[in-house]
Amino acid sequence: MMHSLTARNIMVTRLVTLKAGMDVYAAIATLLKHRISGAPVLDENGDYIGVFSEKCSMRVILDAACESLPQAIIDPFIDRHAKTVDPDTDILSIAQMFEEMPCRRLPVLEDGKVVGQVSRRDLLRSVHDMLLVAPAGRDSDLLYLSSLMDRNDSPIS
Repeated sequence: MMHSLTARNIMVTRLVTLKAGMDVYAAIATLLKHRISGAPVLDENGDYIGVFSEKCSMRVILDAACESLPQAIIDPFIDRHAKTVDPDTDILSIAQMFEEMPCRRLPVLEDGKVVGQVSRRDLLRSVHDMLLVAPAGRDSDLLYLSSLMDRNDSPIS
C-alpha cells in the first residue's frame, strides 16, 4: 500500500557520484556521459557533501567567461544546501518536496552516507505502478492520502 512506501522502497541505489576536489570539467563530462542532471558529491571518506548539477554547471560557465578560468575544481560549485531525505521519509513528504522545490532528485542519507537517491521519475513510477497493479486498493490508498492531508494539513512535519 502507498502509506507504507518510503524513500527506501523507491530509491535507486546504483548511483553515479562525484568526488570533492575533482576537476569541474571532468564532473560536467561525467554528467553528460551518464545523461544525468546531477549527482551527489562525496568527500574522501565517502561522506555526503552536496550535489553538483547542470544548474551548478551554469555557474562554472559564467565564472569561466568572466574570469577566464581554464581549470577549476568542483568544490566552489557544489550545492551544499541541497535537500536530502532519510530512508524512512514517506512518499507524500517526498512528493511535497518535489512540488515545492525545483530539485529533480533527493539524495537519501543514512548516517551521513548516501545510500540511494529518489528522483521525481522514481516517485511517479512507483505510485503509478502501485495504482495500476492494484486497482482494488486505489480507494484505500487515496483515503489514506486524504487522511494524512486532513490530519497534518501537510505531509511534511
